Amino acid sequence: MRSLFSLRFLLGLVPALMLAAAPVTALAAGSSAVEPGRTTGLPVPRFVSVKNRPSNVRTAPGLDYPVKWTFTRKDLPVEITAEFGNWRRIRDWEGEEGWMLGALLSGRRTALVAPWSGAEPVALHDEASKTSPVVALMQPSLLVRILGCDGRWCEVKAKSMRGYVHQTRLFGAYPGEAF
Repeated sequence: MRSLFSLRFLLGLVPALMLAAAPVTALAAGSSAVEPGRTTGLPVPRFVSVKNRPSNVRTAPGLDYPVKWTFTRKDLPVEITAEFGNWRRIRDWEGEEGWMLGALLSGRRTALVAPWSGAEPVALHDEASKTSPVVALMQPSLLVRILGCDGRWCEVKAKSMRGYVHQTRLFGAYPGEAF
């Protein structure tokens, strides 16, 4: 009788453990699950930009924690990866992470043009097509304002130039993201 109870217990426990481990397995496999933030209800992760300069990035969420680095340029894109009260954990294009006050961030969408590509210029097209005329060649790490994305192409503005760049060439928009 006791062994039958143990067998039933184990048979019930295995599926329960598998269900509990499924979300952890999906995240470990690199799934980019988007969930609402605890504080704002906005999607996490998401891209925003630095509102002010200088803006401190701290080691943890609180003014008592040391400054890890300081942004000296405004409008730089960062990715919010977590929320804790008024604080946002952010990641920059180099993968560095830290905490910033939410008030120092803006919902304005900006991007860096292929900051990882060295000196290779990126084409700015007249229309959202590889076959459309190239209106400019943008240097890597050029800061642009994103006007909108369709999931493949983003319309951007940089100083007096306006055009389309392939979405995968930007740090500031997720592949496939439309807005």
